Amino acid sequence: MSHDLILEPAERWLAHDPDPETQSELRRLIDAARAGEEGVRAELAERFAGPLEFGTAGLRGVLGAGESRMNRAVVLRTTAGLARYLLGALGDRARSAGVVIGYDGRRRSREFAEDIACALAAAGIPGHLSPAPCPTPVAAFAVLHLGAAAGVMVTASHNPPEYNGYKVYWENGAQIIPPHDTGIATAIDAAPPADQVPRLPLDEARENGLVRDFPEGLEEAYLRAIGGLSVRSDGDRGLRIVYTPLHGVGDRLVREALARAGFTRVTSVPEQAEPDGAFPTVAFPNPEEKGAMDLAFALAKREDADLILANDPDVDRLAVAVRRPDGGHVQLTGNQVGVLLGHYLLTAGQAQGDAGAGRVVLASCVSTPMLGAIAAALRVHYEETLTGFKWIANRAMDIERSTGARFVFGFEEALGYTIGSVVRDKDGISAAVLLAELAAVRKAEGKTLLDELQALTRAYGLYVSGQRAYTLRGVDGLGRISAIMAALRKSPPEEIAGVPVVAWRDLKARTRTTRDGRTEPLILPASNVLVVELEGGGRIIARPSGTEPKIKFYFDVREAVAEGEPLADAEARAAARLDAFARAFSGLAGIG
Repeated sequence: MSHDLILEPAERWLAHDPDPETQSELRRLIDAARAGEEGVRAELAERFAGPLEFGTAGLRGVLGAGESRMNRAVVLRTTAGLARYLLGALGDRARSAGVVIGYDGRRRSREFAEDIACALAAAGIPGHLSPAPCPTPVAAFAVLHLGAAAGVMVTASHNPPEYNGYKVYWENGAQIIPPHDTGIATAIDAAPPADQVPRLPLDEARENGLVRDFPEGLEEAYLRAIGGLSVRSDGDRGLRIVYTPLHGVGDRLVREALARAGFTRVTSVPEQAEPDGAFPTVAFPNPEEKGAMDLAFALAKREDADLILANDPDVDRLAVAVRRPDGGHVQLTGNQVGVLLGHYLLTAGQAQGDAGAGRVVLASCVSTPMLGAIAAALRVHYEETLTGFKWIANRAMDIERSTGARFVFGFEEALGYTIGSVVRDKDGISAAVLLAELAAVRKAEGKTLLDELQALTRAYGLYVSGQRAYTLRGVDGLGRISAIMAALRKSPPEEIAGVPVVAWRDLKARTRTTRDGRTEPLILPASNVLVVELEGGGRIIARPSGTEPKIKFYFDVREAVAEGEPLADAEARAAARLDAFARAFSGLAGIG
């Protein structure tokens, strides 16, 4: 008897799908495939290409029916696995402390959050459910503030409108890392079909105290906590700010946080102020994407704004643009914002009495090394982590426990920043307030953030970053990516574009090898990443993408700036060196 490898998995899934909406969607596809409709079998094959991988802190995928999509069936099985793991790992603590459940304004986020609460309740685990869409940093804060055993945030962050996701926090308030991520994934694999996952009706769960809303004082506690991160109370707080939440959930709380810090001249982009999961004015609600901030730039021009602040839809990332001398506005990179915030917190923050070796700053390994240079000059402990904020937050806690040092700041170039220990994840709200504070302090001195960047460049050197990504599709493409990484490991280069290699870091082997052959261990978790350290402070990083059939190369150049030299001259030299490194390394890898 022959088996239809496309239709049979779809029929099995349909038989156990508890959601009428996705049942109907999948039934139409199955009927269309049986009728021979063109392209439908390929679509079904894509929807049943394997379960969504429980990877970087959880799940993320396109909404729709099928095991490879985000839907209620996937959410219920995931929650069953999470509950099983929590009860095994934490036992009575999970039953007493419960799980924080937040959700953003995307399509189906509220339904997914309620399903999570009802499935946890049936397992005897209380759910602290947000009564309305909330920012991701508030949910992360709630895990610590409420002493919860874990947290779940239903969000797809800055992904396109058709996506949603399921993000998991451990009891320490940070996104999960090994062994918890793999343990939860194993438990999900063993979960029953979705219609067999026990659920208490929501009303019954509330009556039994197994689902309760966030306490009324939670937001106030969060606002007070981030208010305590301020390092200076002076400055010109009358600067004009344009803000956009990009149709996300940030407008009310960000404006309140800014107002409490004295920033009342804030104008929101009206077309983007309210949560709307359709994201009608942007194709891609990521403030890094071209065109996403066009409305904010137009409003800033009309308002003659000093500063533009933008969050992604779940408010964990922050984008910044500043007014140029000619009256226009220019968007800063994530690296520039990270350097501005890090330097400000380390220098202005010295008044807190723990300057020097008692402080720690962290950055992801693909972010600019400039923060490391600043930290070294200030005698502050600095480390780099793997890409992903879960590594920054967890490493910060490790260092705090082992040394007693105070974690000051961490960032990644993809617009993620965290200040202190209030939130153990990216927080676009506190970052917005502290960035506005820095801008106000400098404005009172007759300076702008662009002036501040120029001063830092002259003090520490000009750091320029670039990236090249190569897509290699199919099985052959994945094989070629593996071959490129293997070849680079087998024959490390001695120079790149005429610049000597100082050291070679292999994060998979967890070793750093200098050009004279000395090898030392690395503390980073094993990962398929190679780092080339170049003479003069340059750096090249090679790594395969974790989510796409791509290999990515990151390039960092440091160019010294002579006293009195126009910055444009140094920028031209840096751009030329960056291009030379990119061409030489891509050629060495046999690509591009």
